[in-house]
Amino acid sequence: MNSSTAPQYLSVDRAMDFIGDEAGVRTLLNTLHQTLGDDLPRIAAHLDAGDVQSANFLLHQLKGFAPVFCVTPLVDRVVEVEHLSKAGAASEVRAAYQVLAPQLAQLREEVATHLGLPSDSAQAGN
Repeated sequence: MNSSTAPQYLSVDRAMDFIGDEAGVRTLLNTLHQTLGDDLPRIAAHLDAGDVQSANFLLHQLKGFAPVFCVTPLVDRVVEVEHLSKAGAASEVRAAYQVLAPQLAQLREEVATHLGLPSDSAQAGN
């Protein structure tokens, strides 16, 4: 995503409505960026190992931030996958997460762009 492209999944306006000040939003966006970077591969690894319970723990945390920072369709998708991870079969949850993961990775890129951080794709080229 280049800086002139409008975010598809990140809603800074929504975050401002929830948090109320720009400094607080920036702080929490930094936390979100780090959390997504840490947790997305962990969730995939847990699901690949059939450990849905551990994946659910991380998905539950993601479900907590989604309404603050994300557009409604992504919030709905996070909620859906987290709910599925409570009782669904590992293969079902893994398939649902494989659809969600690229959207969350794009969200992370959008956060990086908003914060002026290097993108993962730019770092991968180094």
